Amino acid sequence: MICAIVYHPDYLRHKTGFSHPESPDRLTAIMRRLDESGLLKKLILIEPNPAKEEDILLVHSKRYFETIKSAWDNGCTALTSDTPISEESYRIALLSVGGVLTGIDKIMAKEIDNGMALVRPPGHHAMPDQAMGFCLFNNIAIGARYLQKKYGIAKVLIIDWDLHHGNGTQYVFYEDPSVLYFSTHQYPHYPGTGSANEKGEGKGVGFTINVPMRAGTPADEFMKKFRNTLYDKAIEFSPDFILISAGFDAHRDDPLGSLMLTEASYAEMTKIILYIANTCCKGRVLSALEGGYNLNALAMSVEAHLRAMIG
Repeated sequence: MICAIVYHPDYLRHKTGFSHPESPDRLTAIMRRLDESGLLKKLILIEPNPAKEEDILLVHSKRYFETIKSAWDNGCTALTSDTPISEESYRIALLSVGGVLTGIDKIMAKEIDNGMALVRPPGHHAMPDQAMGFCLFNNIAIGARYLQKKYGIAKVLIIDWDLHHGNGTQYVFYEDPSVLYFSTHQYPHYPGTGSANEKGEGKGVGFTINVPMRAGTPADEFMKKFRNTLYDKAIEFSPDFILISAGFDAHRDDPLGSLMLTEASYAEMTKIILYIANTCCKGRVLSALEGGYNLNALAMSVEAHLRAMIG
């Protein structure tokens, strides 16, 4: 398999301040681990192009886009209490979305088989008109709409294995049967959404699947629920492309949660998804970094994920 990572050193220029968990050190730790392990030599390294305004407007309102664009110049240093910004955050947020879109373009052009966008700021909490949870623009949601608009992709499967429920992504597609949103997450936990009863509305009923996990859920129990719930639903849906909101904060060593996954868990989840992708959509899978705040656990888990992607 030809696997790529989409990365740009400017992702480090989104500054969140001292002691904030979503720091540039996260990407530095990942890239160091990939280099030291020798895995980096086996990956195609792709530099992203920034997203355009028209891409952002596939999901976000024009008013919200302008708010983010002008926030720093208007004296804003934080969009919410947990979402600080710095002078270059708007530009880097466009580059973060662009990382996902560039990865999609390379897969659709058959230049690579699959890949991971190592981006920040993350995205899955961002609502169409509201920042939250460290997120400015919803990278994955924009990616799904981009697939549909540019490439005519009919059905997209989004798998979100972050510790936290991707409330922004769920909201965007809650009434849309063309996108199947599947999420495993600690519940109840931030942001408070993601109960098993949240299944979609209107034509979208049944196309939102939440698998909430209690704090302390053992890895083997988590994996059983992940496998058994996802597989049949995904095969029935038969997606044309799979996107992963790849947060690694469900790791047992992560400081923000109480789930018990290991590096091996992420490798196993990746293999399950690749099997679905090879069955349904010519192996087309792109993951994008979301959470993960223990630097060593994050770096090791990303390595395990990418090794599984290579096969």
